[in-house]
Amino acid sequence: MATATASATKLRPLGDRVVIRPTPREEMTKTGIFLPDTAKEKPQEGEIIAVGPGRFDDGTREPMDVQEGQKVLYAKYAGTEFKVDGEEYLIVSQKDILAVVETGDNS
Repeated sequence: MATATASATKLRPLGDRVVIRPTPREEMTKTGIFLPDTAKEKPQEGEIIAVGPGRFDDGTREPMDVQEGQKVLYAKYAGTEFKVDGEEYLIVSQKDILAVVETGDNS
């Protein structure tokens, strides 16, 4: 079972849920214009910090398709946002994850 550490707080999602740390939003445009929070686009990319055990289907547990540490793209208005020790997180269902971002060093 996966757990994530946010300072001294342990997060353990249930079922097929995943805890994601969203990629920080841009503070300025390329031309140097400051963006207030209300004008910033909601991020759709983040890093998985905890994965639930999977959901039950017909008495058996279905394995998760994602793992801790992976960078993922998720649906724009998916999940529930919350803060733990001043850091923002998002809990989404596995079905709201659209893709895993793979780079040359990921397996």
